[in-house]
Amino acid sequence: MRKQIANIITVSRILCSICLLFCPVFSIGFYIVYLFCGFTDMIDGTIARRTKTISEFGARLDAAADIVFVAVCFAKILPLIHLPVLLWIWIAIIAAVKIGNILWGFICSKRLISIHTLLNKATGCLLFLFPLTLGFIKPMYSSVIVCSLAMVSAIHEVYYTRKGSEIF
Repeated sequence: MRKQIANIITVSRILCSICLLFCPVFSIGFYIVYLFCGFTDMIDGTIARRTKTISEFGARLDAAADIVFVAVCFAKILPLIHLPVLLWIWIAIIAAVKIGNILWGFICSKRLISIHTLLNKATGCLLFLFPLTLGFIKPMYSSVIVCSLAMVSAIHEVYYTRKGSEIF
C-alpha cells in the first residue's frame, strides 16, 4: 500500500475531476474540489520522489490525471467566459501544437512522452490560478498572459520532442 500512495493520490485527482462535472461552476463545492485537485497534483510527484516509488506508470497516470482535470475545467469554465474569437483561435493553435508534440513523440518512440519542463510547470500553475482570478481580473487580460506562456512552453516542448529528450 505504501508503494502505491502517490498513485492513489493521482487516481483521487481523476475521480475528483469527474466530480467537478456535477458541481455548479464557481460554487463553494466547486472551489473545494478544484483546490483539492490542485493540491493532489502538487503532492503526488513529491511523495513518489520522497518514497522512491517513481515509476513510468505513475508518470503516465499523472499525465492522464492532468488531461482529465484540464478537460473537465475547460468544459465547465470556458463556456462561461467571453473571449474574443482571436483568443479562441490562439487557444486552438496551442492545443494543436501540444497534440502535435504528443503525436510526434509517439510516432518516433512508440510511447507517450511526458515532458515536464519549468515552462510547462509555470503554464500549469497559471492555468490552475486562472479560474481563481476570474472574480477580480478580466478574463481577456489573464487569458493573454496564460496563452503567451502556454505558447512559449509549447514551442519549447517542440524542441525537446524533436530532439528526442524527455524531462521528468
